[in-house]
Amino acid sequence: MRNANRRIVLRARPTGVAGPEHFAEEAEAVRAPGPGEVLLETLFVSVDPAMRVWISENPGYVQRIEPGETMRASGIARVLESRVEGLAAGDLVHARTGWQSHPTLAGEAVEKLPDGIGSPTDWLGVLGTTGLTAFFGMRAVGLVRPGETVLVSGAAGGVGQIAGQVARIEACRVVGIAGGAEKCAWLRDELGYHATIDYKAEPDLAAAVARACPGGLDVFYDNVGGATLDAALGNLALRARVVICGRISQTAASELYGVRNMGQLIGKRARVEGFVVTDFQHRFAEGRAWLTARMRDESLRHRVHEIAGLERAPEALGMLFRGGNTGKLVVRVGA
Repeated sequence: MRNANRRIVLRARPTGVAGPEHFAEEAEAVRAPGPGEVLLETLFVSVDPAMRVWISENPGYVQRIEPGETMRASGIARVLESRVEGLAAGDLVHARTGWQSHPTLAGEAVEKLPDGIGSPTDWLGVLGTTGLTAFFGMRAVGLVRPGETVLVSGAAGGVGQIAGQVARIEACRVVGIAGGAEKCAWLRDELGYHATIDYKAEPDLAAAVARACPGGLDVFYDNVGGATLDAALGNLALRARVVICGRISQTAASELYGVRNMGQLIGKRARVEGFVVTDFQHRFAEGRAWLTARMRDESLRHRVHEIAGLERAPEALGMLFRGGNTGKLVVRVGA
């Protein structure tokens, strides 16, 4: 409804996987924009593993979300009313909309989408921070070089599906870890991964990595952490690079996994580096230009997993931690 802003707020902090019981839906009057503000109609909101961190008691490098506050999220929206120069009713924008239907935001927090480049959901996925995380993590942190062997965990997720293809396009041999035969087949048949490992079917993940990568790993792009990280550390090549992008297996875990193979870094002269995509914000145009060109020549493909209805956003967040999505997960809010 145009006269009501539906929003999903944090009800209580979860101790494990977050779900609908930790959130509540509220409605408030739509606020007309003041000077320098825009009123938006949200079309899509992003669902990302980092959101579970934001609602933790101690989220680390970002400000935590307090109970009663609207869930923080990136979104794609249509401008309804504008008091910002350069933004007009009907424009499509990328903004930190949060999980809400009709936010009123400051103009500096809104980015107008360029005409003719990607679909609206592309700007939450392959051209948004998801794709940029894959691009800069693989190239600027992982420093991939032609002929290297690259392993990607969480390979069928939003970031993983792009990260592996970046390495493939850079002439690397790419192996992906994913859960289930269907996801593994998609990685090989559609995205061009050279080999896959179904972690759900492997009693010994380290041995499976050794079989798939007999010469060792030059780059490990990790979205999972825990035992998966340990398996990779036991299979490093000399001067390997381990890129820590995420640790979804540990984010909502009741008991953290103690990684045992860190000693391998010494003899292999290997490097482990974590990063945050905003470290590269001054280079976002470069990353988007590369990703756009690869989509246009069809060497880069991607999938968006869409859930309909703002009220299902909490359910979608839980899906991430149960492996229920293939590709970038978004929630459709408006028409």
